[in-house]
Amino acid sequence: MPGSRLEALKRILAQNPADTFARYGLAMEHLKAQDYEQAVAEFEELVRRQPDHAYACFHAGQALEKLGRPEDARRMYRQGIEAADRKGDAHARSELQSELDRLG
Repeated sequence: MPGSRLEALKRILAQNPADTFARYGLAMEHLKAQDYEQAVAEFEELVRRQPDHAYACFHAGQALEKLGRPEDARRMYRQGIEAADRKGDAHARSELQSELDRLG
């Protein structure tokens, strides 16, 4: 079943690459499958298209950590904090700041 969801999301994005909801879903499917490289690529594309998507930054940062790329994870968490600040999303900001602080 997960494979069919992955394929369905890819078809949606083939028809409409700007569909940020489908792109987030695709990135999350890759994350669940532990395909961290592809998850990061999709999250980064989502953030490129929707710079204020703080949770895409959050999940991208976590995937980058799993890939052993702490500096890139820090960069993504900082980018997410900026996005959360722009949106006035204190909860997202707090979660992103916690991840950044944990990394040191």
